[in-house]
Amino acid sequence: MPANPTNTISTSFVKYYEAEVNEAFQRQGSKLRPTVRFKNNIRGIAAIFPKIGKGSADSKSRNGDVPVMRLAHEVVEVLLNDYYCGEWVDALDELKTNVDERMVAAQNGAYALGRKTDDNIIAALDAVAATINVTGSGNLADTVGLTKEKVLAAFQTLGKNDVPDDGERYFVIGYKQWADLMAIPEFANAQYVSQEQLPWQNTQAKSWLGTTFVYHSGLSIVNGARQCYWYHRRAIGLAAGNDIKTDISWHGDKAAWFVCNMLSIGAGVLDTTGVVRVRCADSN
Repeated sequence: MPANPTNTISTSFVKYYEAEVNEAFQRQGSKLRPTVRFKNNIRGIAAIFPKIGKGSADSKSRNGDVPVMRLAHEVVEVLLNDYYCGEWVDALDELKTNVDERMVAAQNGAYALGRKTDDNIIAALDAVAATINVTGSGNLADTVGLTKEKVLAAFQTLGKNDVPDDGERYFVIGYKQWADLMAIPEFANAQYVSQEQLPWQNTQAKSWLGTTFVYHSGLSIVNGARQCYWYHRRAIGLAAGNDIKTDISWHGDKAAWFVCNMLSIGAGVLDTTGVVRVRCADSN
């Protein structure tokens, strides 16, 4: 009598599959996760991120009291959303024994959840876009692409807002905007940029003006303009209820396994002064 698949499935298959999903998600699933503040293992429907105002120093008289900064303390609440992605695996499929096929399925699940993670970050930025815009006429207009003038105007805005220039600034742009920048010698020339110690593998990113430039296909287009964002890592919060969970269950009526990956995650803008929106002409 043939063995019952529910009794013969390898426990290691379940463990390895879940480990591979998590590894793929951490490595390549989300492009924007390394660019924001991240809190994991949240219990409940929301996460609380503290926001602390700027401090200032002053002089004091001899034997006088040390000036107190009286920092403003606020909290920003980020709601978590639940996401799922599943796949049927026939009982006779090589997926249960073939490592390469298992890895393909694991990566697809991780990438799907990674795209949803990035969607949450982009949606949070879009929600406050009207208050963080850099626009103007001529080379700063929404009807032209990403120009050096737009880059420098956004750079100046971050400087005026005292956004730390500590290597944790990120500029997320579309593919067309990346092509626009490649026409600017200061960006394209390796003498001006650095590709060392960047948090991505198997993708292209550049460090210029103390900022990591990353291209992304999921940025919104509004009225013919791509919504690009330049921000400091601490200005955006990303919270997750847990690492990716994987459930593998047998369904006898289908003679197949159902592999379900799930993730609870949410994002929010914590400090609008640390974010600048740059609108650039784009149609696809």
